[in-house]
Amino acid sequence: MSYNSARQTPNASAFAPSEFQAEGDKHILVVDDEEGVRNLFASFLSESFDCTTAASAEEALLLLAARPYALVISDVMMPGRNGIELLREVVARYPDTVVVMCSGIDRTQRVLDAVRLGAYDYLVKPCDLDVLAMTVERALERRSLLRAARQYKLDIERSNDELRRSKAELERLQTQIIQSEKMASLGQLAAGVAHELNNPAGFIYGNMEILDECTRGLACLLAFYEAVPLAPDLAARARRIEEEVDYGHALSDLRSIIADCREGAERIRDVVQNLRTFSRLDEAEFKKVDIHEGLESTLRLLARYYSADGVRLSRDYAELPPVDCFAGQLNQVWLNLLVNAAQAARAGGEVRITTRRDGQMAVVRVSDDGQGIAPEDLKRIFDPFFTTKPVGEGTGLGLSVTYSIVERHRGTISVESTPGHGATFTVSIPIDAPRDAEGAEGQTHQR
Repeated sequence: MSYNSARQTPNASAFAPSEFQAEGDKHILVVDDEEGVRNLFASFLSESFDCTTAASAEEALLLLAARPYALVISDVMMPGRNGIELLREVVARYPDTVVVMCSGIDRTQRVLDAVRLGAYDYLVKPCDLDVLAMTVERALERRSLLRAARQYKLDIERSNDELRRSKAELERLQTQIIQSEKMASLGQLAAGVAHELNNPAGFIYGNMEILDECTRGLACLLAFYEAVPLAPDLAARARRIEEEVDYGHALSDLRSIIADCREGAERIRDVVQNLRTFSRLDEAEFKKVDIHEGLESTLRLLARYYSADGVRLSRDYAELPPVDCFAGQLNQVWLNLLVNAAQAARAGGEVRITTRRDGQMAVVRVSDDGQGIAPEDLKRIFDPFFTTKPVGEGTGLGLSVTYSIVERHRGTISVESTPGHGATFTVSIPIDAPRDAEGAEGQTHQR
């Protein structure tokens, strides 16, 4: 098969690589069982491309496995595997490689079959070398455009993923800011309420002790008078008065009323103390503290919850360094979380405490196997006075105080819950607080 020699030395710029091609995309593999044809094609294209030749499909596949090629120019009719079989292999195994078929058989159906199988073009031998150059250039341009399109799609998908992550992070930060501002406003309100309640609550609580002592004294005096014999007319008059005031029940009722008032005064005092803690009125020493010691001391106070007949307790403690914190306030966090967990688990349930170190944060998780928290309540769980407990069993200040204390320590607190599968509260506290932590605490208190 011969070619026009006048076409063997065309201008190299006619088939120079386009701007879409990278330097590593100049490798071309010429496959033909006729040595003269493959050498002619390789010699013609070698001015601008790195050309390699193969005499069979098997040899071509070995070369393709050894290094990537941007383009394969293959004859159709070859001994062994023909060019169509090579085309299928290249399309299946090397999708970034473009294939141009060459054949001395000019049949429309064969051209269509080759294109359907993935060939970029089909040239008929003897082909004009200028046509070959143009076909190679356009095939490589199309390959570069397709690769750029795929990369562009990946970049867009990656950008979309980053945008989604950024949006989620922004929403999280916005929620955190809103929550912080809400808690700050509520803290100011709580400070005012605590100040107004503190003195009258103290009066009531203190006076109940005195009233109880006075009542016991009067009861002793009245018991003495009852034992003194009276004249018949005075005794009859005393009996009438006793009947009018229901003296037989008055003393026992009085003792019950005093006990109820004392319990109510204690509850008012506890609410005031929680409000003071929530509003950051009470300060404490800022020092290095062992988290595990704080947890254990808190558990000793809650022995009535975690007894042999009560809630089972499991610990999974990791090694933690001492943490900068206000020890008393942090113990209040553990107290609130562990009481809530025990009440959620009820008798026979289980509460699990897990501690871990995550970078520069000490992480404490308190989990229970109770009924969990309803999804509509999760957003309000840290709001002051919000509680899911029955009336009389909780003030709704425990978790809001907990949130405030954790925020003051520049930490985070979160809750995960699935109804029917319990809840997990996760507290993260910085191990080494910034140097201005105590100063910031004072500034926050003054706001």
